[in-house]
Amino acid sequence: MMACPECGHEWNPEDAPAEEDPNAITDVNGNVLQDGDTVIVIKDLPVKGAPKPVKAGTKVKNIRLVDGDHDIACKIDGFGSMGLKSEFVRKA
Repeated sequence: MMACPECGHEWNPEDAPAEEDPNAITDVNGNVLQDGDTVIVIKDLPVKGAPKPVKAGTKVKNIRLVDGDHDIACKIDGFGSMGLKSEFVRKA
């Protein structure tokens, strides 16, 4: 057993938690996203060239994870194909 000298917390170093994949794409709450998931947009997102934004609460089905700045590729009804950032969605 090991102990922290400042707070007295004790732990067994052999029981270390499994390391998570550092390349995993997560939503705003830290849930790991996978291809085919359904997500919900958490804030209004302006769309260049469109008269209205994607509204908060919009459900996006069957996402695809891609590399790059916008790491979610999807189709949104009324807007078509677009890329989203995972920091603006939560898993449904």
